Amino acid sequence: MAIIDNHIHQGLRRQLKEELAAKGIHDKRVLEAIGEVPRHVFMDSAFLQFAYKDTAFPIGADQTISQPFTVAKQSSLLEVKPGMKVLEIGTGSGYQSAVLDALNCKVFSIERQKLLFKKAKKNLSKMKTTVKVFYGDGFKGIPAFAPYERVIITCGAPYVPDDLLEQLVDGGIMVIPLGEGGDQEMLRIRKVRKGQYEKENHGVFKFVPMLPDKQGI
Repeated sequence: MAIIDNHIHQGLRRQLKEELAAKGIHDKRVLEAIGEVPRHVFMDSAFLQFAYKDTAFPIGADQTISQPFTVAKQSSLLEVKPGMKVLEIGTGSGYQSAVLDALNCKVFSIERQKLLFKKAKKNLSKMKTTVKVFYGDGFKGIPAFAPYERVIITCGAPYVPDDLLEQLVDGGIMVIPLGEGGDQEMLRIRKVRKGQYEKENHGVFKFVPMLPDKQGI
C-alpha cells in the first residue's frame, strides 16, 4: 500500500519544523529530516491532530513514539555525518530510525518487543529506508555489525551498558537518557579511547524504561 503524504501533512510538518526551531533546535539538517519524514506513518491511528503535535503518543506494548523535540534533540547531539554507522537501541515505532535514515546514516536498530519489531520493520520497508531492524536484547547491542560511529539509546537506561561502549569506535559518540524512575538525564558520551570517556549533560527528559535481559513477546 502506497504511503499517503499530502499537502496537509507536509504543511503540518513545516509548522512542526518552525516550532522545534523556536524551542532551540538549530541543526538545519535535523530540521530538514524532521520535515521530510511523515510521522503519521508510524502511528497506528494516523490522526492528524496527534501526528504533528510536539508530544509523545502511545504505539502499543506500553511504549510511545517519542516527542518530535526529543527525536530532534537526540539527533542533533549525535552530530552525524552522511554515511556514518549508527546503532539505535529501541526501534519503537521506527520514527527515530527514519529520521536518521533521512540524514543519510547507515542505521542498525534493535527492538526487544516483538510486536513493535514487526510494525517498525513493516513501516520502514514501506518508507523504502535502508534501516536494518533486529529483534533482541538492546543491552547487548548488535555486535555482528560493530563497530559503530554513533550509538543512540531511545529508552531510559539504568546504567551505561558496557557492551554498547565496546561497540562504539574510538572518537565515537553515544547519546543516552540515563536514570531510573520518571526522569532521565540526557548524556552525550564521547569515547576518547577504551576506558576513557568525556560526558556532557544536556537536560532532563522522560522516556519509557529500558528493561535489561528481557525480550518482549
